[in-house]
Amino acid sequence: MYSLTEPSDSRIRSCLAAHAEDPFSYAAVGATRTLDDSIEGYVVDHNRVALGRGRATFEMAKRAVLAWEMFSVGWVRMCGGESEIRVGTTVGVLVRLLGVWSLNLCRVVYRVEEEGDVDCFGFAYGTLPDHAASGEERFLVRHDRATDAVEYDLLAFSRPEKLLSKVGYPYARHLQGRFARDSLAAMVRATAS
Repeated sequence: MYSLTEPSDSRIRSCLAAHAEDPFSYAAVGATRTLDDSIEGYVVDHNRVALGRGRATFEMAKRAVLAWEMFSVGWVRMCGGESEIRVGTTVGVLVRLLGVWSLNLCRVVYRVEEEGDVDCFGFAYGTLPDHAASGEERFLVRHDRATDAVEYDLLAFSRPEKLLSKVGYPYARHLQGRFARDSLAAMVRATAS
């Protein structure tokens, strides 16, 4: 959904409800669980940042993920993520660029809560047909018990889906890179002690 004015919360809720049962816009649903660095026909972006050390930092990072802090980047707003992150939840990523508002719809594909030598917490969401791109993005925080290091790991695969993103593909790639950098910085801020 594109608009020259910021869509109201009620319009966003209506859009999310209207598309709650839409299928994913890509076939490889859940592929970010085991993705190494390639998936045919898609560009893979993998970014990480150190958040600090220790269990307290990991717990703070988990709370930041649950609060969608990785979207606290100024030009992007998460819509519909007010409740607990759970599989099947439809959310919208509201982006404002060059005076145009774009609501891109996604659905939570899976959630990660693992304990072991490396504790992991996070989730992935996948795009729905009303999204400018097609693909999946995973947001994960990790605590390596051996080194005590905590990091934020952002993994995505995508390709342009809508005509506007195909025509403006270099700019779309620029925005994906900008979001990754801003998201990593947001998580660093969210976990700074």
